[in-house]
Amino acid sequence: MALAGWVIASLFACVHLFAGRLTILDKVPRSRWLSFAGGTSVAYVFVHLMPELAEYQEHLLDTYGDAELPAAELHIWLIALIGLSFFYCLNQLIRQHAQADAADRDAAPLQAFWLHLCAFAIYNSVIGYLLVTTEERGAEELALYGTAMALHLLVVDHGLRAQHGDLYKQRGRWLLAGAPLFGAALGSSFLVSETVVVALVALLAGSVVLNVLKEELPEDRHSRFGAFLFGAAAYSGLLIASG
Repeated sequence: MALAGWVIASLFACVHLFAGRLTILDKVPRSRWLSFAGGTSVAYVFVHLMPELAEYQEHLLDTYGDAELPAAELHIWLIALIGLSFFYCLNQLIRQHAQADAADRDAAPLQAFWLHLCAFAIYNSVIGYLLVTTEERGAEELALYGTAMALHLLVVDHGLRAQHGDLYKQRGRWLLAGAPLFGAALGSSFLVSETVVVALVALLAGSVVLNVLKEELPEDRHSRFGAFLFGAAAYSGLLIASG
């Protein structure tokens, strides 16, 4: 992977290391910047990744059409659904642990904390791994991906920091900061087939949608609809113009 890819991977790491210093994000109603970041990353999924996945689906049908696999025309979308469903189930499990525990979020069970963190470490590693295949398609593609994912990780970091408190600050953020660098290193050393890459992109697409909306939808967050909509519209316009 070239220098630009490593710069983006380092940016992802810095989001987790230093986002906690952005006190402007820690307020209710929800910070406009977080809602804007969420809108941007969702726009990237629906305007950029989803059309690409549709093209990949057609390619897979052409390649494996003779295999007569069940629901072959839906495989990519089913994988995206798996990504969304996994994080939904994970968040429900973490919520059940939190409700069973004391009101102090810093007392959340270590088991639930590490389950949450390990899942997001894998998630971040996939984001880092996909830098390699994204970089191969040009600097513009890398910049669009890097911007959308950095803003998305800002939303993820804020949610985990609010949910796990000092545990995340002292331990979790370091694990998540290293994960995209690990993923990028893995992608530079081990290449997988196009089919596996497509599956990873589909998993990421479904996961991003769930992880953004779970931060925007709770009533107690008082999310900024205007900022979310502006982020989605502005980045959609940028993606359309660049396409």
